[in-house]
Parts: sequence; C-alpha cells; structure tokens
Amino acid sequence: MNKKQETVSQNIEGSMWQAAKWLNKPSLCQRLADHSLEIFTDSQTDFWRETHYGFIRDSGHFLGFETTGDFTAQVRVNADFRELYDQAGIMVRLNEQTWLKAGIEYNDGMPMISSVLTQGTSDWAPSCFSGDPTDFWLRVTVSDGVLRLQYSTNGITWPLLRLAPFPRAERYTVGPMCCTPQRQGLRVKFSEWSLSQPLARDLHDLS
Repeated sequence: MNKKQETVSQNIEGSMWQAAKWLNKPSLCQRLADHSLEIFTDSQTDFWRETHYGFIRDSGHFLGFETTGDFTAQVRVNADFRELYDQAGIMVRLNEQTWLKAGIEYNDGMPMISSVLTQGTSDWAPSCFSGDPTDFWLRVTVSDGVLRLQYSTNGITWPLLRLAPFPRAERYTVGPMCCTPQRQGLRVKFSEWSLSQPLARDLHDLS
C-alpha cells in the first residue's frame, strides 16, 4: 500500500492506541489526560471509490488495529460537525478496494448517521439521526463473512444500522476514522475503544 503509514507517534505512546498504525496520519493528534485520542483533520481528506463522482480518494485519517480473524470493535466519538461531508466514526479495511466506514457525516445541511461499503466501488447509505450527533457510539462485528454495524446514542442500547456480506479473511484492520473533504480542522475525540472476539448475540438484541 503506497500510503503514509506509520506507528502511533510518541505523544500517544503508552496507551491503548500504541498497538495501532496510521493510514494517513493527521498533522495534529494527541492523547488527552483521560486516555482519549484527539485529532484535528487535514485538508481535503476522504475515502471513496468512483460511484457517481468518478474519483478515487484514499486520503482519510484511519488508525487501524490488526485483528486475528473475526472480531467486535467499539468506539465513542465526539465531534462538532459543521461543513459538508465532515465525518468521523469507525472503519474496517481489507485493502484499498475493500472496506467499510461508518459514523456521522454532515450532509444536506444536517449531521446524519451514515455508512459506506466499498467492494471495488462505493455505496453510501445516510439516514437521519435522532440523538446528539456530537456524542455517539459505534460498534462493528465481522463474523462468518457477515458485517453487522450498530450505533448508540447512550452507550446502552445498540440499534442495527447495517447488515452486509463482507469477505472472510484471516485478519482485518479496524479502528477510528475521520475525514473532511471540503476543509481542514475538524476536532474529533475518540474514546472507550475496545476490540474483542465477536459478540454472539441475536441480530435484534439491542444490548
């Protein structure tokens, strides 16, 4: 992969974030006193492949943890979305052509809960968000060739956002993601990160 990819910088070493690697590391990131990760986005960053727009973008900020097979990952996101396509959330990635990103994305004058699944080309599924878009949680489970995406407005109940086939693999990369295609300087805080074996719960179990 011909991308800027490096270990987490010294200012966030000694934390859970140390185990991950950057794809397109932002110019400014730091670990806060509460062990959360604060990022300020660089200009014109994005992930997208071809559909409608015709271009390919693989310049977004992604801090990826490598898994050993199937997994469940979860993160809390705080950000003040203001400009078109401001976005932050979680990403699962096999390679440049196969990935999912999900989170809040500012679109049509409002922050919307959104997911993009890319297998060669990208789709985009935005929906209205009823909670506080500056503070939300995301959970993604990949198990037996199926990706299950959930979100939460309170960290307690987890409605289903997306269910989709996703390639089986011996390892995946998953972690926080943020982009600002139209500007720079979106402040995003990621916290309460966890990565575990896939949760064995019924599809509509909201816990």
